[in-house]
Amino acid sequence: MTKKPIAIFFATVVILGLVFFLFPINLFDGKIVYQEGLKEYTLDAPLSLSYFIGLGYDEADMVGVKSFYLTTKGIVMALIFTLGFPALLAFRVHLRNTKATN
Repeated sequence: MTKKPIAIFFATVVILGLVFFLFPINLFDGKIVYQEGLKEYTLDAPLSLSYFIGLGYDEADMVGVKSFYLTTKGIVMALIFTLGFPALLAFRVHLRNTKATN
C-alpha cells in the first residue's frame, strides 16, 4: 500500500473523516445562534464536525440554540484537515516512489 499514493490518500481521508465526524473535537471555527424569546444573538465558538450529524452533544446543551454553522475559516480548516493533509501525504509518497525508480 505504501507504493500507491491514491490508496493512501483515500485511506487517510476515511480515517480523518471518521475521527472528525465521530468524536466531538471542537476544532473548527463556527457560530452558534441562540434564541431567547424574541431576542436572538450569535456567539463565536469552536465546533466539531460531529455536531452536524447529531453526535457529541447533549440535548441539555442545545436548550435555546436555534442553529449553528461553520464560518468560512472553519470550512477551510475542515477541508484542509480532511483533504489537504491526505493530499500532502499522498504527494510525498508519490515523490518518494519516483525518486526510488530514478
